[in-house]
Amino acid sequence: METFIRKSLKMKAHFVIEIVQTEEGWVARVERLGNRRLTCSQCRLEVKRTRGRLRQRSWKDLSLRDEPFWITYRPFRVQCPRCGLRVEKVSWAKRWARVTQALAQAVALMAKKLSCKEVAEYFRLDWKVVATIVKRVVADGLKKRKLKPLHILGVDEVSRKKGHQYLTLVYDLERGRLLWVGQDRKQETLDSFFAWLGKRRTQTVQTICLDMWAPYFASVQTHAPQATLVFDRFHVVQHLNQALDEVRRAEVRKLAGQEKVDLKKTRFILLKNPWNLTPKEHGRLSHLLKLNLPIVRAYYLKEEFQRFWDYRQEARAQAHLKQCLWWATHSRLEPIIKFAKLVKDHLPGLLAWTKLRISNGSLEGMNNKIKLVSHRSFGFRNSDHFISAIYHCCADLPLIA
Repeated sequence: METFIRKSLKMKAHFVIEIVQTEEGWVARVERLGNRRLTCSQCRLEVKRTRGRLRQRSWKDLSLRDEPFWITYRPFRVQCPRCGLRVEKVSWAKRWARVTQALAQAVALMAKKLSCKEVAEYFRLDWKVVATIVKRVVADGLKKRKLKPLHILGVDEVSRKKGHQYLTLVYDLERGRLLWVGQDRKQETLDSFFAWLGKRRTQTVQTICLDMWAPYFASVQTHAPQATLVFDRFHVVQHLNQALDEVRRAEVRKLAGQEKVDLKKTRFILLKNPWNLTPKEHGRLSHLLKLNLPIVRAYYLKEEFQRFWDYRQEARAQAHLKQCLWWATHSRLEPIIKFAKLVKDHLPGLLAWTKLRISNGSLEGMNNKIKLVSHRSFGFRNSDHFISAIYHCCADLPLIA
């Protein structure tokens, strides 16, 4: 048993004296093997000279037959010719850690699927220990991650908690990979990403897909002026649907009698694509379109604008948008007019869709996965823990425990 533990924990300068059973569980007592060289914890140099020992320390390892298992040892203080007096590095645990690397590996793997509390209960640890392990594994993974040249990036935000608190996500759309997570959604947040990326890597970026949030737009214009901006189709349609729904709500407040009854519970019928409607919904929509109401005008404008996404020639797409925007600005519907002005202000980023055909659809899928990470933990009080959990579960980092 002693030999098995020594080999599994990769001990070269140490050996297991004995294994005893205590009230807390099984304990393996470890000692130095003869006068073998010890490793400096700072520079990893093998050192022979020592100067005393520290008090006994304990490291928790994977359980044996559902019984807690501990490693105990009194580390030496080594005289390193490079670093001076340092504590030796043990092979079975990281610096400052109080669990073995084997247990840290198991915790990190399980933390990809479960919350910190559930993992802590399974391994009989404090949840803070689990959060610290995840944070350290993420830090090591980010250092070891190799980034290839980046050409197409996607930028989006995800809500962290109530009160308009967000995290900014940057995604490699070419390879379908999460690159970076930052706190808040200010211009300074995206500036921090470009600072992390560096000027040399930023110059290789050719296209950036983002929503029409002004701080993101300003940051991209400052740090990556060579990149082509494409405004995300999902967010553009979202603005259009919100304008249509505002018109519908205003009509419901104004109308009375049978017309008000006809317009109620038609929100999703108006927002859906026509080919996704059920026969019953088709009947209600046909009846609604026969009424001479402003909502009918808004609905036809919405459907006409949606044809823009089918164009592949920029000139024809621009002519179509110009006609749609003229109708929208003369519709006498304030939400539709507001949407038309928004489109006019961001026209180049919309027309770029005809050639590049990219969107943040994959990033929206990643947002759902991030929401699941938050939901299974019932939220995170600390944004740092949330960011570490996102990297750990979604960034496909190399697992180095």
